[in-house]
Amino acid sequence: LVVLAPGVSLLLAALGMIPVGRPTGIAVLLIGPVIACVWSSARRTAAVACWTVLLAVTAGVLRRLLGTPGFCLEFVVLVAGGALAVLNAARHTERKAALSRAAEVASASQSALLQPLSVEADGIEVCTRHHSPVRGASVCGDLYDVVQTPYGTRLIVGDVRGHGLDALRTTAAALRAFRDLAYLTPGLADLATAMDARLAPGLGSEDFVTAVFAEFAPGEVRLVNCGHPPPLRVGKRVKLLEPPQPALPLGLRTAPLPHRVYLQPGERLLFYTDGLSEARDGEGVEFPLLPRAAEALAQPSNSDALDALYAMAVAHTGRPLTDDVVLVLCRATGVTGAPLPARAREGISPAAGP
Repeated sequence: LVVLAPGVSLLLAALGMIPVGRPTGIAVLLIGPVIACVWSSARRTAAVACWTVLLAVTAGVLRRLLGTPGFCLEFVVLVAGGALAVLNAARHTERKAALSRAAEVASASQSALLQPLSVEADGIEVCTRHHSPVRGASVCGDLYDVVQTPYGTRLIVGDVRGHGLDALRTTAAALRAFRDLAYLTPGLADLATAMDARLAPGLGSEDFVTAVFAEFAPGEVRLVNCGHPPPLRVGKRVKLLEPPQPALPLGLRTAPLPHRVYLQPGERLLFYTDGLSEARDGEGVEFPLLPRAAEALAQPSNSDALDALYAMAVAHTGRPLTDDVVLVLCRATGVTGAPLPARAREGISPAAGP
């Protein structure tokens, strides 16, 4: 591109010197600055414009056209067009810089919202990872959070539909709603419907948030799934923890059913977003989540297990993943803490076996 614009101007000037028929007018040299302003900076476009003016003067001298009315008119058109090309390049560069700054701010905001966690509370170890897309991709809407409440340790993993600043605003609103309501709402399904009511007024007609909620208690975990990929329980075998019946995502008047599963010491729960489960290779084959999760989570360290799982996904696609990926790994370490209040157990279906 650096050579193309001045090269085109030089070629056109040379063609104008061929004494065949009517010589090419010098105004056609404006093609060079026009090409430059589309892809290059204002400084490079100005250099190309000056180069075309020099070529025009040289052509006018060699063809003995300096001072003629036709040459003067075309020369004015060439100079004015070059100035407009420089102005357009400057605006284009400024717009790209503004978009780049906005993307950096949005990315920093997303990183601040999704800070990595590695904590242990009430017999549960929690380790998280958030992997952003390749550089230059737009901000996505994956989210997670873990809070201690009077009803036990609660967790949310979700995914906002869409990308960009709108998705980032919805992500912040969802996390704020979870932190507010998780302390005040005894039932986990009630927490989901309360968040649904909080988020719905601020969402567009086609916007929603998939989410899975977890509440840990001695020997078990309560789950509520609102249209999100089901978590994995990894122990002696790997099992998808499907909800008793599908539920709509948040923002669409969801009415999920809670359920619970046993969680013995040493067993792990893997929560994730669809950036992992829908990762595809060059032939469109999805990432084989269950066998790869069983292999990666054989590592004793939660942190190493999550890093190994993400590396497997990248190896499967053969390139960096183009969607956000959130990974949250929870491991039961033992029975600690008091049982939840009876009111918090209302509406929960019996625990699922191994």
